[in-house]
Amino acid sequence: MNVPKSNFSEWYNYVLEEAEILDIRYPVKGMPVYKPWGFKIMRRCFDLLEALLNSAGHDASYFPLLVPEEQFAKEGKHIKGFGSDVLWATHGGEQELERKLALRPTSETIMYPMFALWIRSHADLPLKVHQTVCVYRHETKATKPLIRGREVYWNEAHTVHANAEEAEMQVGEGVHIYKRFFDSLGVPTMILKRPEYDTFPGAAYSLAFDALMPDGKTLQVGTVHNLGDNFSKAYGIQYDDAHGEKKGVYQTCYGISMRCLAIVIAVHGDDKGLMLPSSVAPVQAVLVPIFFGKKEELLKKCEELRASLEAGGVRTKIDDEDVRPGEKYYYWDARGVPLHIEIGPRELDAGKVVLVSRDGRKKSVDEKDVLNEVKTMLEEQDKRLYERASKKLQASMKSAKSIDELKGIMNKEKGFVKIGWCEEEKCAEKVEVQGAAEIRGCEYNKREAMKCVACGKEGIAVWAAKAY
Repeated sequence: MNVPKSNFSEWYNYVLEEAEILDIRYPVKGMPVYKPWGFKIMRRCFDLLEALLNSAGHDASYFPLLVPEEQFAKEGKHIKGFGSDVLWATHGGEQELERKLALRPTSETIMYPMFALWIRSHADLPLKVHQTVCVYRHETKATKPLIRGREVYWNEAHTVHANAEEAEMQVGEGVHIYKRFFDSLGVPTMILKRPEYDTFPGAAYSLAFDALMPDGKTLQVGTVHNLGDNFSKAYGIQYDDAHGEKKGVYQTCYGISMRCLAIVIAVHGDDKGLMLPSSVAPVQAVLVPIFFGKKEELLKKCEELRASLEAGGVRTKIDDEDVRPGEKYYYWDARGVPLHIEIGPRELDAGKVVLVSRDGRKKSVDEKDVLNEVKTMLEEQDKRLYERASKKLQASMKSAKSIDELKGIMNKEKGFVKIGWCEEEKCAEKVEVQGAAEIRGCEYNKREAMKCVACGKEGIAVWAAKAY
């Protein structure tokens, strides 16, 4: 790669192009084209997520893109929170529509009127659905590929429950699912309860998964919301309990966007390009025949190995291009393939192959042991990826007892900084203006006393950071 990762912003844009993740030249701001390699990685991410949701009793579904204006406006806080971000369909051909139709910025206002039709009795609960779709937002800030855009590819899950206790339990399940998902990507996260002023519009409270970027900033990569009964009141979602009495439901929702691909690229990549965990690599192992004679025999052996590895569950490709081995290594390293399998005339005669992991571990193994050795090497590299990322996250976590101390950290290495906060929004604003950091929230299921750095009053411990 021509750009070192230490220059993260430039490296990130360069690797998106060099690794054929996106093409940002499409002439609508914030709507890049996903190239085949990039989309394969992203779909593997969402396949993992969807499998976790399905195994926890969520049913895949699909709801329409457009929502009538009056339906969108029913939940007051929700429309206020999204109003300026909505893209509207106003014409059919050259004729103005009788009513405006919003392109979904999220799907509560599309799904919940249908839930009101579907749910009649306690036997219909709980209801748990999810969908993977694009949502649309009129993003006016500077867009950044996979991080902030106008077309957002994401999965959203929505659940409906008979009472507040069941909804609260569902929040815990949502957190567990997302923790397992990010662990499978090798990405450690902070699970933080957002301040009230930063809660999802219409929710009782919001939890967010924040991950550390290489430049010390934080990226929100997933959210879980307890909606209480706010939306059920607005959309009339009720059920008859066991005694025939009508009651309102309680709801949750949670979502993960294409940012999951952004964080995989950012956290694991190096100066060579991508470094993909084996769980989401479209190709887990690439066979590289080294042609110094015996070309036909080498290709035959590569095909035997490929078939054996594929049968054993390893996604494998043969690179038989007529170019130097070094060019092949550069190509596949840039695209993040976890493992090279090298075989030349010497290895062919000896019945061996050479395994080279993406992070530089090298091992000669007997041909008969290739499948087990490849699986072991992939597992070990995945473990190293997570451990490296965890160490970086832990090293970034500091504490500050004053705004000046916080500002000093933010002006240098950034990261997550624990501070005290009295839970007043004016003090949060003071922290942001004077301390150059946003309050991201307190740790999930943990409340620790700490004096506010802004006013000195008793408060709670929260984490502050610079954020994308």
